[in-house]
Amino acid sequence: MKQLASFLLLLSATTGFAQTKPAAKPAAAPSGFEIKVTLKPFKNQWIYLGHYYGKQLPIIDSVKLDANSQGTFKGTKKLGGGIYLVGFPDRARNFEMLVDQNQRFSVEADTLDLGRIVFKGSPENEAFLAYQDAMGRSGRAIDALMRERQGKPAADSIRITGEIAKMQEAVKDYRNAAIQNDPNGILAALLQAMKEPEVPQNSPEAAKDTLFAYKYYKAHYWDGVNFWDERLARTPFFENRLDRYFERLVYPVADSVNKEIDRMMGFASINEEMQKFLLLKFINRYYNQQYMWEDAVFVHLFEKYLAQKTYPWMTEQGKKMITDRAYSLMANLTGNPAADIDLPGLDGKNKKLYDLKAPYVLVAIYDPTCGHCKEVMPRVDSLYRSKWKAQGLQLFGMAKETEGTKENWTKFIKDYKLADWTHVYYSTAMEKARVDAGTPSYSQLYDVQSFPTLYLLDKDKRIIAKKVTEKQVDEILDYRKKEGK
Repeated sequence: MKQLASFLLLLSATTGFAQTKPAAKPAAAPSGFEIKVTLKPFKNQWIYLGHYYGKQLPIIDSVKLDANSQGTFKGTKKLGGGIYLVGFPDRARNFEMLVDQNQRFSVEADTLDLGRIVFKGSPENEAFLAYQDAMGRSGRAIDALMRERQGKPAADSIRITGEIAKMQEAVKDYRNAAIQNDPNGILAALLQAMKEPEVPQNSPEAAKDTLFAYKYYKAHYWDGVNFWDERLARTPFFENRLDRYFERLVYPVADSVNKEIDRMMGFASINEEMQKFLLLKFINRYYNQQYMWEDAVFVHLFEKYLAQKTYPWMTEQGKKMITDRAYSLMANLTGNPAADIDLPGLDGKNKKLYDLKAPYVLVAIYDPTCGHCKEVMPRVDSLYRSKWKAQGLQLFGMAKETEGTKENWTKFIKDYKLADWTHVYYSTAMEKARVDAGTPSYSQLYDVQSFPTLYLLDKDKRIIAKKVTEKQVDEILDYRKKEGK
């Protein structure tokens, strides 16, 4: 997580909100924003203006309240629409408000009763408050009925269930009315984006297709959602909705994920802010892959959206980080031939990976001084002797020099009795020589991020699986044996 967070900062140190910074002088242009805030009981203290940005909460402005608890956020350029927050002096508490077309209004609040916030000159926020109040009242009433239903006789339970259903239907009607009342407004956009598809009950198609409910739900998941609407980026729920879609509804293979990404990015391309939001989202998600096939997703993102393009919000460090990662992954995509390894063995003579002739080869890249390697490599050898050798698998161990020496390597092999392996040693000097000559290092070609790193190859040295545990290798070999592969 630490690496991922720093990567995001490299991409966009300010996450693109510089345009919302207030001018040094009060804004006079009607295109700017001016939000007057009265926040009692604070006096002569700083308050803050921020907004949601996916799972982040960037602060974009601050103002010092006067002796009357009043202050004004202002700027010469309009704010991007979305859900904003007024942060209290302690930065731990806040209240929400909508910002859209009308950006000159006032708000009065008292921390003793945040249920009585008053907006003036902002019909959007008045509608927002009314919606929150109605949903709150309905939610409390439904919860009360659910509690009442517990332990009741069947007749009473059926009656209460009917009352709950009526109230839930009224909630839907209220939301639909809010959408129809101002279909282009921000509240309508937010409600549409939160709306769950309702799968038709007793559909004739459901009887013919057991996947009807899934297909219908997926097909209508984004109904009413416009991927070019940047207001969605400044909400607390849109990113979670994206995550849920890809985790639960998109078939987990690179082609399916890439197709969905391209569709969304195609719509978002007409809005710079939304394009940025989605691209950052996908880059950060697939930079460190959770599944083997996700390497092809990251490479696709790089080749289509980054290799030949520049963005004003991306730093040089961020671009280089992405490029280096993409090149590492390109060299070892699952299904592609692995890079050959040509390094000195125990006898001082060079050994080549591609000289091994076997149905399977397991490449184990390790550090002889690594504590975890001292646990894993003996387990690999044990499985090899008890099962894998009989299946024709051969072991190719590449020891990567880090803090140790060649003596650590030979001692490691001797101590753990790793005799029936092809062993090679990759010194720091050898790696430096490759890099200085403009040749990718083996660390890059095999995308070594940690030790040990295991690659399972087929007879043609194509990558079957990579960065797997010895248990996963065993499961893959068992599966392939059952399938006759």
